[in-house]
Amino acid sequence: MLNFALFGAGRIGKMHAQNIQAFAQSNLKYVFDVYAPAAEAVANATGAKVVSSVDEALADPDVDAVLIATSTDTHVDLIIKAAKAGKAILCEKPIDLDTATVNACLEEIKDCHVPIQIGFNRRYDPSHAAIAKAAQDGSIGKLEQVIITSRDPGMAPVEYLKSSGGIFRDMIIHDFDMARFVLGEEIVELQAFGGAMVDEKITEIGDVDSVMLIMKSQSGRLIHINGSRRAIYGYDQRVEAFGSEGMVISNNQTPTSVTRFTKDTTQVKDPLYNFFIDRYVDAYNLQLTAFIENVLAKKPVSPSFEDGRRAQMLADAAQKSLETGSKVTLDW
Repeated sequence: MLNFALFGAGRIGKMHAQNIQAFAQSNLKYVFDVYAPAAEAVANATGAKVVSSVDEALADPDVDAVLIATSTDTHVDLIIKAAKAGKAILCEKPIDLDTATVNACLEEIKDCHVPIQIGFNRRYDPSHAAIAKAAQDGSIGKLEQVIITSRDPGMAPVEYLKSSGGIFRDMIIHDFDMARFVLGEEIVELQAFGGAMVDEKITEIGDVDSVMLIMKSQSGRLIHINGSRRAIYGYDQRVEAFGSEGMVISNNQTPTSVTRFTKDTTQVKDPLYNFFIDRYVDAYNLQLTAFIENVLAKKPVSPSFEDGRRAQMLADAAQKSLETGSKVTLDW
């Protein structure tokens, strides 16, 4: 049994709290949020106790693990505190918006030796995981290309986007991690292109809403990521791996697999999910399952802190490429 303290009781935190309580091997003991009513609502729904500070929860020797679902700018501080308290950590992505801060965090906790898993939940999506397996087990021959489509249903509020770190650090960072996961090796070259295709006002905050990236891996495999802040038909999430002996595709998910035929339409399906929690509900559950099982068995957790750091470095490289219009080379 793992006793958890949850830091952050917003939209994501509420979901994590429900998942923790749903597992036989985990228990939510404490909830903290700077907005007390949110913490109280989660505590009332789960039977957990609200604490007035993270230090109060970390001081309890019965707390084995923390789940960090607070705002990004608090992640590093909470990781350091939890690591020094000897707690296992599952932290939402990204670790931070600044790679120098991530590196400083790594230096600060290097002697703590606690499990730290970063919340790139898409690795645990059954369809995406099947793509990664096929890409690496030889079933499609020699892997040659990876193509990732990542499009949100709609633009986030500008107030959120102002502090998001930009599209690469906020949104496409998931796809950088997915590319590394499918490839099983590092990306060493990339060129990024972007523009304001959805709303030109986004340029006023130094960001773009539409991007395309061309990348190359250590062994010469080619990778393409295309992303948009708006897809009017729903949450568009696809991954393709192409090899010398075939291809595998993780397609979009819909609430049912029903296909309708009428005199006016052919092959009409349910709309795509319109919310990331709905699309990746299985991934979030399986992510937590893996964390609990690996911590209890004292096995390595994944994605690791280093996976989070490397995805952040790719986001930095993409931003540099977009700003300079040049190819960026990464030396790992």
